[in-house]
Amino acid sequence: MTLYGIPNCSTVKKARAWLAANGIEMPFHDFKKHGVSAELLQAWLRQAGWEKLLNRQGTTWRQLSDEARAAVGDEASALRLMLEKPSVIKRPVLELDGRITVGFDEPRYQSLFGK
Repeated sequence: MTLYGIPNCSTVKKARAWLAANGIEMPFHDFKKHGVSAELLQAWLRQAGWEKLLNRQGTTWRQLSDEARAAVGDEASALRLMLEKPSVIKRPVLELDGRITVGFDEPRYQSLFGK
């Protein structure tokens, strides 16, 4: 059970606040500081798919050159980009009982935690 993300991300802040408000202690992994392994990303990609895991709405994606964005068209290219720039991973990633949830959705969290 771990919450992955970047602490200054507004969506991560919402997820962490919800967890705290519901008395749920959760280890937090800052993947901008501590990185994310290729093995972990591949496991996430198998569960969620690269298109769901790749954050095309964020600042990091928008700051990429047109050529760099155009080069991301499959799982392998998305994986390379996520390893190079972890902040392009959609956040937060909640790992619970071997399954992941990408992004924060309060009803989904309520269902996951029985709240």
